[in-house]
Amino acid sequence: MRSITSCRRIFWGFLALALFFTPLVRAEVINVDNAALKQLIADGVPVVDIRRVDEWQQTGIIKDSHLITLPVNKEGNAYDIAAWHDAFSKVIQPSQPVIIICRTGNRSKPVTSYLDQRAGYTKVYNVTEGIARWIKDGNPTVPYQEKPTP
Repeated sequence: MRSITSCRRIFWGFLALALFFTPLVRAEVINVDNAALKQLIADGVPVVDIRRVDEWQQTGIIKDSHLITLPVNKEGNAYDIAAWHDAFSKVIQPSQPVIIICRTGNRSKPVTSYLDQRAGYTKVYNVTEGIARWIKDGNPTVPYQEKPTP
């Protein structure tokens, strides 16, 4: 019969192994260009545009994008990813692949890292050069239309 000390060692050994291998069980973040973005859209992968309303108004949006602005925190010195995640998780489920796009790729990179490392999403695509490159390469956008409040 094993002693309590022996059982504890086994328990802590399993716990250490679990903690060691946990970082390997993460989402897959894939950086994509416009050619890959077109294919993903054709395959039905949802696009989430995290830019501000004024940016959507200026350039338009990719048709059927989910528009979920990445807000700045109360101090105005950093993004409030937790608040953004509340809105995001109502639209996109962790098991669902998703494309994240911003203006140039600077905002989408930390968001995709967050979804990968902390939020449990299984497949996340980061548009590395954002909507600016999409438009520069002659790809279509549709005008942003503010949705009426019910």
